[in-house]
Amino acid sequence: MKRKAAVIGSGFGGLALAIRLQSAGIDTTVIEARDKPGGRAYHWEKDGHVFDAGPTVITDPACLRELWELTGADMARDVSLVPVSPFYRLSWPDGTIFDYVNDDEQLFRQIEALEPADVEGYKRFLRYSEGVYVEGYEKLGAVPFLDFKSMLQAAPQLARYQAWRSVYSVVSRFVRNEKLRQALSFHSLLVGGNPMTTSAIYALIHKLERDGGVWFAEGGTNRLVAGMVTHLERIGGTVRLDDPVSGIWTEGDRATAVRTRSGWTGTFDAVASNADIVRTYEMLAHPSARRRSTSLKRKRFSPSLFVVHFSTTGSWEDVPHHSILFGPRYAALLKEIYRGSALPNDPSIYLHHPTATDASMAPEGRSTFYALAPVPHLGRTNFDWEKEGPAYAERLLEILEDRMLPGLRSRLGEVFHFGPADFEQELNSHLGSAFSLEPVLTQSAYFRVHNRDDVVRNLYFVGAGTHPGAGIPGVVGSAKATAGLMIEDLAA
Repeated sequence: MKRKAAVIGSGFGGLALAIRLQSAGIDTTVIEARDKPGGRAYHWEKDGHVFDAGPTVITDPACLRELWELTGADMARDVSLVPVSPFYRLSWPDGTIFDYVNDDEQLFRQIEALEPADVEGYKRFLRYSEGVYVEGYEKLGAVPFLDFKSMLQAAPQLARYQAWRSVYSVVSRFVRNEKLRQALSFHSLLVGGNPMTTSAIYALIHKLERDGGVWFAEGGTNRLVAGMVTHLERIGGTVRLDDPVSGIWTEGDRATAVRTRSGWTGTFDAVASNADIVRTYEMLAHPSARRRSTSLKRKRFSPSLFVVHFSTTGSWEDVPHHSILFGPRYAALLKEIYRGSALPNDPSIYLHHPTATDASMAPEGRSTFYALAPVPHLGRTNFDWEKEGPAYAERLLEILEDRMLPGLRSRLGEVFHFGPADFEQELNSHLGSAFSLEPVLTQSAYFRVHNRDDVVRNLYFVGAGTHPGAGIPGVVGSAKATAGLMIEDLAA
């Protein structure tokens, strides 16, 4: 009989896993709680504007194309990716602007303007990034760390690149200018990591972007999600929407069935979860589940995010697709976000401006944006977000108007926000964390949630909470690792 698998959650990791399983001949059903697929890559359509929830930075398109190539298909049939340049425009309160581009001459010229000696330092950093990219991404990005032996085998090379040091610490070895240190270390924030504490292995992101570029899906990230769903269904997979999973049933050490809120029950040979790792164990009907859930809650979770979506009249031709507005503090701000309990009044902001690349994201003569600021998760705060949310949204808009979008509030249209309480309530995320477990060395690889459960032998994990971590390439890599295990186990 044909084997059957369930994938709980339709984020990028869940969809990538489902495509791999279905391509291998395993009858796969994706079960999604929300009314649209995508998980954190949800979207809203309001008055002709398309608002992507995120993620909005697409790197390593080859890992996505591979999902179609498994069955001899072409991703271009369903998704059109276009390059974004500059990758990001970085700015500081004193007016300094740095365009992070994939052109050495332009990049070196900007580095020299900040600190001439740092040109050679940057070249050395790039060689370092190339090394950790090979060791951390090419060799280990899709390898499941199921036992400590596998971690020990990887340890020598990780030690060679001083993986115990932080991204910021390693960057500081190569460049002396503080702005350049921020420019070369902020990337770990894109996967939920504090540059001051996240393993230096995450410096590989710089090489990943330099080699593969930064891309945007025409129509928004939601079109990449839609393309993945279209392809999955074309090859025989099923996506069940708007029906949250209420329980994962077991017999002995095997998961046997999934039940949903509507009362639907499906029986399966294997179950994989792209849902929050803590919530998954809370759904699991097995004696080990409470112990595992309690253990996970003691770990360090990444912060949450506060995101303001807004539309405006007119266009903003001088504002690129991706911008990073650094605040007056860096290390102190990061400490406040990751270890503090206050809501920063001087946040750093990532500004997404999709209509800079694709005018179809808004009606003619209008623009869409979102502004994102990392904030402490709910385990560190006791804010009333219904009260604090509108005020914090106004604070972000105030900073944007002052530094990048003059006259913004006189041109505003639709404005709404999505914050920590929404991550918890709508995405069922433990503590409202936006990226699951914080990617510190002691919560990486073998020390992260394993791709296959140690007790329930046909329960698997995919996505940000398992190896290798968050970000589109990370969760797609986790899908490759998990699919390899599942396909092998189900063939036995």
